[in-house]
Amino acid sequence: MSQRLDRVNELMKRELSMVLERGYRFEGIVLTVHEVATAPDLRNANAWVGILGKARDEDAVIEKLNKERGNIQRELYKRVKLKHSPQILFRLDKSIERAVSLINVIDSLPPPAPDPEPGSEEAKEG
Repeated sequence: MSQRLDRVNELMKRELSMVLERGYRFEGIVLTVHEVATAPDLRNANAWVGILGKARDEDAVIEKLNKERGNIQRELYKRVKLKHSPQILFRLDKSIERAVSLINVIDSLPPPAPDPEPGSEEAKEG
């Protein structure tokens, strides 16, 4: 990937986060834009969105974002000036959810047995 495309992706991610934070509220959830992957021709972009919170229907949130795509893009491209304005497709990123479940599994494991003291019977047997 070129440095130019990396800069475009990072700019789109930052500004898209700002647009969603200011203009689109969802009850009981927090949206985070994890990554934006823009095509080299700047015609299309995938925006990977994470959804955190208890009261959520992830598919409905992604569906709403994609339905509101025109308005979101209009606000975004007031802030970002590019030769071409990519069509954004919102996608669900479950990496945070997987990380949280992995941490919960690790936390539920019993603690390791303490090492035997040097010079004790257990240390001599081992």
